[in-house]
Amino acid sequence: MAAATALAAPAAVPPPAAAHAAAAATAHAGAAPGAAPAPGGFAWSVKPAGAKGQSRRDFFVYSVSPGQRVRDKVVVTNMSTRKLTFRVYATDAFNTADGSFALLTADRTASDIGTWITVAGNPARTVAPGRSAELPFTLTVPPGATPGDHSGGVIAAVTEQTTGSQGQRVNVDRRIAARVYARVDGALTSSLRVESLKVAHQRPVFGGGDVNVTYRIRNTGNVRLAATARAGVSGPFGTGLGSPATRQVPELLPGSVYTFTDRVRGVYPAGPLTATLRLTPAGAADGSPSAPRPTVRTAGWWATPWAPAAAIVLAAVLAVYLVRRRRRARP
Repeated sequence: MAAATALAAPAAVPPPAAAHAAAAATAHAGAAPGAAPAPGGFAWSVKPAGAKGQSRRDFFVYSVSPGQRVRDKVVVTNMSTRKLTFRVYATDAFNTADGSFALLTADRTASDIGTWITVAGNPARTVAPGRSAELPFTLTVPPGATPGDHSGGVIAAVTEQTTGSQGQRVNVDRRIAARVYARVDGALTSSLRVESLKVAHQRPVFGGGDVNVTYRIRNTGNVRLAATARAGVSGPFGTGLGSPATRQVPELLPGSVYTFTDRVRGVYPAGPLTATLRLTPAGAADGSPSAPRPTVRTAGWWATPWAPAAAIVLAAVLAVYLVRRRRRARP
């Protein structure tokens, strides 16, 4: 039985960079070029070609102006024991719900930097085992390109047939990519906003409980930003309660939104409580605008201290009981 059902897989990419794109076409430290094994014993890598006078690049990183044209090369290496045919093209990047860097699936049309890149020659390239193909491409910045960071990737995809759960033949599209970061000249703005802050307090009868702090962050500027988030809880008179939670917020692409939940453990229900989220953007690294100042947002609620309240109620009940008993004991 044959079927032409295509599965568009996400493109595998290296981990996000720390905070900002470099101002010139230089490498980001601490990240490896895209490479991956695949079922069936084949594997390949995608990375920028070496440039004379430059250190090894992990990503394509450009500082450009509207209307500018940049020529570069991508290297696709077949690390398997059989020849592979690659479909090489570019597309746009986006952030997943957990903040990961990802590229549009094959069934989605690029509308930003993916449309700026044209790979020369036939998009389908066959590479012998253990060999590499160096493919030129051109990045043409539109005259009306908006200032700030534009992110995408150059993808090498391999389509393989496999058998589905019901015996049908299915085409599986496996993709590996090298990231492309382009910063377009113009007015640059760094801005993060906490759009919401909610708390859920787990309150046992005795002792302290955990507080889940859920918050939504949006990058309202036009440059990529990372940040540190610290969630804490305080009681009356600003007394700190429980163990604050700190996390490194992954790099947010412009316009991206992340929602996180952190847990502050061991919070005693001391009546009026306040959850405080402090969001500290990462400092500028390379000619970017200065990082925005920390953002602080709070949410308050009332947590009844059940143990003392129960003790008071019990004492009151006992007092009433003793009074009634004394009255009955009187002649």
